[in-house]
Amino acid sequence: MVKLNKIYTRTGDDGTTGLGTGERRLKSDLRVDAYGTVDEANACIGMARVHTAANHPAIDAMLSRIQNDLFDLGADLAVPDDGKPLDYEPLRIVAAQTDRVEKDIDLLNKDLQPLKSFVLNGGTPAAAALHLARTVARRAERLMVALAQDPGEHVNREGLKYINRVSDFLFVAARAVNDNGNADVLWVPGKNR
Repeated sequence: MVKLNKIYTRTGDDGTTGLGTGERRLKSDLRVDAYGTVDEANACIGMARVHTAANHPAIDAMLSRIQNDLFDLGADLAVPDDGKPLDYEPLRIVAAQTDRVEKDIDLLNKDLQPLKSFVLNGGTPAAAALHLARTVARRAERLMVALAQDPGEHVNREGLKYINRVSDFLFVAARAVNDNGNADVLWVPGKNR
């Protein structure tokens, strides 16, 4: 387990941070940016949960599970697989986590009104917060894809699937808290010309 006694160590004052392997990287490194953005998506989900806890307990429970999984994803990204043996088993995102999010998507999606246009981010406060979390999760996904393309870097394929599915879940959850899509604000192309 993680044990944090001291919050500041001064080791990052030079603009570097330590990966789970002990390797030091610049705080602007693409890997650090990727897991930092996963953390940002997690924080956005925390803000969304302020709005889902009372009125949408089933969705709130799903979000709670996703928040924990996003810490798993951050840990996965923070310990790059360089092919060298480690003296511990690193935490990796597994297919069962992605499968669970897919089941949650299917459960919520079955009651949604079919879409006739793109959805503008908004509606209820819960939906707006979930849409914000979705856009940050998509940014994390883009960074993970870029990292995977970087020579010498490795990204767990299941982690990529997982973050993609989380973004999909957040979209469906936003529609679900918008009265199952009835309160969605739809895009009207060229409306204000």
